[in-house]
Amino acid sequence: MTWAVGNRYTRNMPDTIIIVGAGQAGLQVAESLRQEHFTGTIALIGAEPYAPYNRPPLSKKWLSEPMSVESLSIRGAEAIARRQIDLMPSNTVLAIDRSARSVRLQDGRQLPYDGLALTTGACLKVLPIPGAELRGVYGLRGIDDAQSIAAALEACADTHAPVVVIGGGFIGLEVAATARKRGLEVTVLEGLSRLMSRVVAPVVGETMARVHTAHGVRLVFDVKIVELEGHAGVVRAVRTSDGQRYPAGCVVVGVGVNPDDALARAAGLACERGVIVDACARTSDPHIVAAGDCCALRTADGSLRRLESVQNAVEQGKAAAAALLGRERPFTATPWFWSDQYDLKLQMVGLSHGYTQVVTRGDLNKPAFSAYYFRDTALIAVDSLSRIADHMNARKLLDRAIAVTPQQVADEHFELSSLLSPS
Repeated sequence: MTWAVGNRYTRNMPDTIIIVGAGQAGLQVAESLRQEHFTGTIALIGAEPYAPYNRPPLSKKWLSEPMSVESLSIRGAEAIARRQIDLMPSNTVLAIDRSARSVRLQDGRQLPYDGLALTTGACLKVLPIPGAELRGVYGLRGIDDAQSIAAALEACADTHAPVVVIGGGFIGLEVAATARKRGLEVTVLEGLSRLMSRVVAPVVGETMARVHTAHGVRLVFDVKIVELEGHAGVVRAVRTSDGQRYPAGCVVVGVGVNPDDALARAAGLACERGVIVDACARTSDPHIVAAGDCCALRTADGSLRRLESVQNAVEQGKAAAAALLGRERPFTATPWFWSDQYDLKLQMVGLSHGYTQVVTRGDLNKPAFSAYYFRDTALIAVDSLSRIADHMNARKLLDRAIAVTPQQVADEHFELSSLLSPS
């Protein structure tokens, strides 16, 4: 049997689609289904009490200037309702019954589905050390976390108490930058030998270290946190294995996230570093798709790739919606990311893992430069620091697989944009 969808036809058109997770990816699945002319029931279930919202500002503007929850919304509840999407906030899905094709909610209800999308996101990693449960210790994932951190920074400002950030990745550094802009004393404790070492070349990490140091942040590398000390249940200091003690009015932990794949694992879906999906966001169950931070993409060479970005959530959400309707819309664009720290914008495109050479272009002292990553002679990624034009050109070069040489990159007089012009 076939069903008409616009001017196209598809087999086994579902009547009811349930989306578990009401973030960027979940909303994208729902809206893409409507854009693909799906007229059945869509339920968008989210554990938080908010309509889908933008997370990137939480570690930036939210902590430095007053913002309303509504200002973060990607789409308000009324706009979602107009698209005939049943938004169900403050609801938790406890289990998936794949044989009955239903989900069980925390309130005991069983909701049947014809198609299911898992967009459950990620969970904060917790430090496995004494004191991690103390008040005044925060992670940053959602609005409630950001509100708590903003209040804690305000309290530190009032009492002239120092802030300690554990982790020199994007979130930790963005929080550190925001805290310094508010005039707070900030120490960043990083377990490795440089900032953002897993994702950027030494030249980029070292530049950002100079920037933070120039703004008054104390950076400490190669540390092992052994305890968070407290008094009356409230954190007061961070203690490291070398015997150092760092006083703290609050502690922000930014040591990464784990994919929230517990629901999928309990249902017997294939999981490894997240819910395993193909390029079309299909899981090991033909009636279930997944998108966003909870996923691990099985690539053509058999390896797994996890991406935590707005772009990935959006594009994978589109692929998942198409797959639920029996169509193929693989996500193939080059991944890109960004981070705002002070007045600098760090933009990244591509995946630099396995690079053999880095060539810089621009002014390292200003700093305003780009780092071009090559694997042998092939360009695989570009990090741009306050060089927006470089970033935009790099996205096009990588998307179109246009050949670029290290010599061309190193020559500031050579216009890389000329490679994009039709011959």
